[in-house]
Amino acid sequence: MVYQNLAQVELIQHALQRNEGVLASNGALVVKTGKRTGRSPNDRFFVDTQDTKKNIEWGKVNKPFSRDRFDKLLAKVQDYLKTKETFVRDAYACADSKHRFDIKVVTELAWHNLFAHHLFLRPAKGEKIQGNADMTIIAAPYFLANPKEDGTDSETFIILDFEKRIVLIGGTQYAGEIKKSIFTTLNYLLPEKGILPMHCSANVGNAEDVALFFGLSGTGKTTLSADPKRRLIGDDEHGWSDTGVFNLEGGCYAKCIRLSQEFEPQIWKAIRQGTVLENVVIEPNTKEVDYNDDSITENTRAAYPIDYIDNAVVPSVGSHPKAIFFLTADAFGVLPPVAKLTPEEAMYHFLSGYTAKLAGTETGVKDPQATFSNCFGAPFLPRPATHYAKMFGEKLKKYSTPVYLINTGWQGGPVGVGKRISLPYTRAIIEACINGSLETIAFKPNAQFHLSIPEQCAGVPKEILEPSQSWKDKQAYTAQAQKLANLFSQNYKRFK
Repeated sequence: MVYQNLAQVELIQHALQRNEGVLASNGALVVKTGKRTGRSPNDRFFVDTQDTKKNIEWGKVNKPFSRDRFDKLLAKVQDYLKTKETFVRDAYACADSKHRFDIKVVTELAWHNLFAHHLFLRPAKGEKIQGNADMTIIAAPYFLANPKEDGTDSETFIILDFEKRIVLIGGTQYAGEIKKSIFTTLNYLLPEKGILPMHCSANVGNAEDVALFFGLSGTGKTTLSADPKRRLIGDDEHGWSDTGVFNLEGGCYAKCIRLSQEFEPQIWKAIRQGTVLENVVIEPNTKEVDYNDDSITENTRAAYPIDYIDNAVVPSVGSHPKAIFFLTADAFGVLPPVAKLTPEEAMYHFLSGYTAKLAGTETGVKDPQATFSNCFGAPFLPRPATHYAKMFGEKLKKYSTPVYLINTGWQGGPVGVGKRISLPYTRAIIEACINGSLETIAFKPNAQFHLSIPEQCAGVPKEILEPSQSWKDKQAYTAQAQKLANLFSQNYKRFK
């Protein structure tokens, strides 16, 4: 049986009947993704074609897959799905109608189709894709590959074929693979149209002052863009064209571990009937959600349409950005809460894409570990990082957009010793950057990282702005700062 473009309520009914999930007390559909609670980057491949051979930067992240093996695996998955109920959805990406990218999503699970309904843009009622989609996603999570026979590295596979316009996913229930496969596709295709694809969130104020927030998972990208004082354009993926910024998606995929109604009211309110909650824990009897419980994973997620955010911009387009923020959760506790970057420094930090892994989040991680992800999105970049960096630099120069480095991590010591920077302080800093009041303040140099930091900021204690002042042991701060500065230098040698 094939179900075409079922409504949200119908997909929830199917998911419940098929025991794919349960309803929480707030009406959200709670599902579990099995042993894969995050993306599987080591199981992602690109079909090796004449076009990809010359344009993709092959290596550990981008691995080739032969045409013959892909065709055989595709046939096996299609035969497998013929024996199953499947759910088909017509959708599209790119909120700017000039760049619409049609998508067809075929899923084995009802809740995966609901996820696609939320995360991609939704055609008008009754509208179907005419002809072939620009990309078809086939997601069969219960089909397991045989590595020896199929040429995969494990039972899990995410394979992108730009020639046949197919994404083939198997062996994983983690729904993020569905959305990120299209982001990866657009990272390959949009630069050919002069559009910079960006792993960032975006919002806009009443003065049409668009702000972009780049950052890896856990840095506050979704939280800071969901600002009650501003309208949300999107929380994760955008394109920057000659006419401005536009969302690539139609929904949000918010990380919700330790979600707070006080500090994240918009996201809290968006989790209601229709929302999909991944790997969160609920109380068996009352069905109350415990957002603080990380017993399944730290990577708990909420998926919902963007119009679940009260002041979302629909259609999700905006003008050229008035401010850009690079977010980092510095677990070493040495970066300043805010620094204004020169264009050259902005290029440096864009290519660096720094944040830190915390102790306990991965097996074997006992101390903070520096993580560098090119352009704040290395796993999703098929082309060389310098290709995107060059486009970014050209945009900055053309539109004179200021760029700020924002540390949403620790101060007064590394994680376990210091304290995480208060969210209200970060919001005050962001507001001062956007409204221009920070530009009236004197800046001073930060010697360790060659940055310019403000001497004061409304709503933020002065001692917070200078990272060394929050450390009791100044020598320990200097040593820790030098350690991180050296890691930056070592990483950047790859681009020289």
